[in-house]
Order: sequence, then structure tokens, then C-alpha cells
Amino acid sequence: MRTSILRSALPASLLALSLVLTGCGGGEEEKKPASGETSSAPEPEVPATWPLTGEETDTEVELDHPVVVAKIDNSKSSAPQVGLGKADMVVEELVEGGITRLAAFYYSRLPKEIGPVRSMRASDIGIVTPVDAVIAASGAAAPTIGRLDEAGVKFFTEGGPGYFRKQGRYAPYNLFTSLAAVGKAAEDGKNERPADYLPWGTPQDLPEGAVATTIAADFGRHTTNWQFKNGTYVNTNSFAAEGDRFKPDTVLVLRVDVVDAGYRDPAGNFVPESRFRGGGQAQLFHNGTVVEGEWSKKKLSSPLKLTTAEGTLKVPAGKVWIELVPVDSAGGSVTFGK
Repeated sequence: MRTSILRSALPASLLALSLVLTGCGGGEEEKKPASGETSSAPEPEVPATWPLTGEETDTEVELDHPVVVAKIDNSKSSAPQVGLGKADMVVEELVEGGITRLAAFYYSRLPKEIGPVRSMRASDIGIVTPVDAVIAASGAAAPTIGRLDEAGVKFFTEGGPGYFRKQGRYAPYNLFTSLAAVGKAAEDGKNERPADYLPWGTPQDLPEGAVATTIAADFGRHTTNWQFKNGTYVNTNSFAAEGDRFKPDTVLVLRVDVVDAGYRDPAGNFVPESRFRGGGQAQLFHNGTVVEGEWSKKKLSSPLKLTTAEGTLKVPAGKVWIELVPVDSAGGSVTFGK
């Protein structure tokens, strides 16, 4: 063969070198993985995050207590509110007479003193069930108790663990409780992490928004005012003590339909229910800007979904105050400015 003739014509020294190089090259071939083996690198560990803020933590997040939601009065009579600054998240909801009440969410830490604690509403079902939270409240009207029981919502009321009347205040604004005691009573022996309340992301995930450094969320007789200062939003008419205010990184406004809860309060006033299912307009305020979008929930217990025309609207991880503002036809409004 032609190849054999050409090789035999090489000088002996070159032929020997060729054989040596050939032998070396063959020894350097990489060993192929055996059948069933993989050569891919191990996947990096996903950092743990808190369900109510989306923030990363080195602390254990699977705890032997559920999320605890304290119903806190939000009127001048409640001043000063105690423990609000320790909340992970706050939802503001309409009650009778055009005033509001706070559903303050606690999970990462359970303060020993919270208040003044007030009563529950049917609106709370849609607020607390997405994370299977328990409620700490003063009580509720019989129709509301029935609705809560039907929805499987667990709650603790006056006379339960941790409740006490605070000296120097007058009823009904003197009822306080220890969430540490409530959380202990709600333990079920299962260390589990609740579901994320919001679709968490980063500031880089947000679409470009309009400038909005002031916000006014009008519920009827009460307007909650916000101003963006030093990276957080400050509630300029808060009823909490100066050092105990909740300062959110994000204010999320959700416009909701308001319906008749089906009964009257002791004074004969219409009791509103914020219908926290279906969907409506959403406004996400972060870093002094506002992004417009839509919110949706299939059922009261469904997770909250936020979208824009571009897709999912993610909330930057951090503390969030959610305003459940009635739609315009129900007497609510939202204004913002520079």
C-alpha cells in the first residue's frame, strides 16, 4: 500500500520519534464516564428566604408556628399602636364608617406585646388564607365567626393565651396580646415554611414607572398618606409611636370591590366586606416610582398574582404595606405625585 511504502522511507530516528509521540498521545485521552454517571457540577444551594418579605436569611425559616395576623385598630383612639414596627407585612382594609383596620403579619419574630387588638371581619378570610395564617383579635360578630369557621381559619380572641387589658387606656382600645403566646398555642409539631405571599423579585425586575414620591390612599373618612424618604415609605399620619412605625420598602395598592357583609354593627351601620378575589387594578410603589398593573386571585385562598402587559409583576424583596382600597364607585381613591 502507498502509506506503507512512504513510512518505510523515513529515517529510523524520525520513525522512532513518531512512535513515541503516538504512544504519548494515546495515553492522554480523557476517560469517559461510566454508564449512568454524570460529570456535571453540583447545583448551587438556593438561599433560604422569608415568605412574607422574600428576603434572604441564614436563619431557619421552617418554624413550628404559623403566620400570626394581629388585627390592630387604626384610629386616633389607638395611638400609640404597639408592635407595628416589628411586623413582616401589613394589610390595610376598610371597616364600617369609612375608617380602616390593620392586619399586621408576623412570622420571622413574634413580639410579646401587640395592640390595641380589635375585631375580625369577613374580609380577613381572603387576606390570611393564602398563607394559612391564624388571627389574633378581640372577637367578631356571629356571622363573621360562621364564615371564618366555614373557611377553616383558626383564630384566638380575648380570654385566650397572651391576652391582657393594658393599664392607662380605655376600652375597647386597651386590649393587647402576646403574639409569642399565641404562636406557642398555635404550634402543631410540624416545622414548615408558609407559601410566599407575593411573587418576589428584585428592583431590576420592575418595568420603568412614573415618578411618585407621595401617595394618598383614601378609604372614605380616612386617608393614609405616604412619602418616600431615604429609601423607604413613611406613613405621615401613622398612629404608631415614632420608633415603632412600619416603614415599608414597597406600598402595593390593590383596588377591590366592596360588598355588604350581610349584617349591621351595634350602631346599625353598614358593614363592608372587601372582596379579595377576582381581580382589579394594581399600583406598585417602589423607590419613588409607580408601576401600573393588574391583580388577580381565583379564590379567597388563592395566591395573589400581579401582572403587567409584559408579564408577571414581581415585588422587590423587602417589607410591603398593602392597601386594599375600594374602587372609585365604592368611595375609594388613590392619588400620587412628585
